[in-house]
Amino acid sequence: MNWGSWLLWGFVATLVLTLALVASQELRLTRVNLPYVLGTMFTPHRAKAKVLGALVHLLNGYGFSLLYVATFESWGAAGWWRGAAIGLVHSIGVLVLAMPLLPGIHPRMATEHAGPTMHRQLEPPGFLALHYGRRTPLSIVLAHLLFGAVLGLFYRV
Repeated sequence: MNWGSWLLWGFVATLVLTLALVASQELRLTRVNLPYVLGTMFTPHRAKAKVLGALVHLLNGYGFSLLYVATFESWGAAGWWRGAAIGLVHSIGVLVLAMPLLPGIHPRMATEHAGPTMHRQLEPPGFLALHYGRRTPLSIVLAHLLFGAVLGLFYRV
């Protein structure tokens, strides 16, 4: 495994993913702010949650980029389309599995069946994260396609 290439391009791909998600929220394509959602798992303070969530998102990106790189290594080749293909599978997992399960582990998120309380005020994402807007699945898929494409394009096996 090319550790230097992974460290650099895993970081860059994670930044591209995060920027795409933030841009899609700022452009009103979605209401979800994943770094904020992640940060509020650890603190109820909004400003701290955004910073902590960004760090957690960066670490998650590195972890997932390691899985992408391990896949490239097992295939003996990388490439933008291979990375994008893994990104598509990754985004489907996020939308179909992770988002609906999030209220079960998030201490400040309401559930589908128990609305907001004093301590659980964040809206649950629901299936495909559709509670955060109709275009949310599209923004999440595109961001993960970019993540995989960047990593696949620049990582050297």
